Amino acid sequence: MHNPARRVPKPRRLPSTRRALPDSRLAELHRVAASTGNDPSLDTLLLRLHTETACRRGGALALRPVDLDVEQCLIQLREKGGTVRWQPVSPTLMSHLHTHGMQRGSGSDPQEQLLRYANGSPITRRRYDHLWSRLGRYLPWITTQQVSTHWLRHTTLTWVERHFGYAVAREFAGHATGHGDVGATATYIRASLNEVAAAVAALTGEDHPLAPDR
Repeated sequence: MHNPARRVPKPRRLPSTRRALPDSRLAELHRVAASTGNDPSLDTLLLRLHTETACRRGGALALRPVDLDVEQCLIQLREKGGTVRWQPVSPTLMSHLHTHGMQRGSGSDPQEQLLRYANGSPITRRRYDHLWSRLGRYLPWITTQQVSTHWLRHTTLTWVERHFGYAVAREFAGHATGHGDVGATATYIRASLNEVAAAVAALTGEDHPLAPDR
C-alpha cells in the first residue's frame, strides 16, 4: 500500500549534550549520595557500579546473584538488543555486590533481582529518578545540565578510550558488531576480556585476577 508519509524526510537527530564528567564532579556525586537520602549504601553502590562498568540502567536492574562470578571478579550484564557479556569489576565492587545480595535477601534465590531496597523489595527505575532528583537539589549543575546515569557511561568510556584505545572502549561498552560501527575494520579489532580487565584495574587502582601482569 502506498504511504505518502514515507516520502517525508525524518528530522535530523541533534547531537547529544552528554559528556564525560571531570573527577571533581564525580567526587561531588559520590559525596552527596553517601551523606543524604534514606539509603546511602544503595545509592553509592549504584553510582560505583555504573562508573566502574559503564553499564546501562537496564543492565544494572537485570543483575541477579547468579550473574556474579566472585572468584574471577566478573558480572554478567544483559542489556538492550539482547546483548550478554561478562564484565570485569574490581574486588571491592564485587564484595559490595555480593554482600548487598546476602543482606537484602536476593542471595536466597540466585535467579531473582540482585539490587534491592533495605526491606528486600527489588528496586526499579524510579530509584534512579529519585537519586538524580535528590543529587540535583544539592548540586544545581546536575539539574541545569540534566545529568543522568548515562553520563557516567560517557565518563568511563571516554577515560578507557583515552588510555586504552578504541577497541578496548568498544568492548568495555558492550557494543555489538554491526553496520553502525566506524568502518569494516571494527569487525577485526576486538579486544579481549583480559584487556578489559586491565582497563578496570587501571581505572580502580586495584589488581584484577584476569588482568595481565603490568
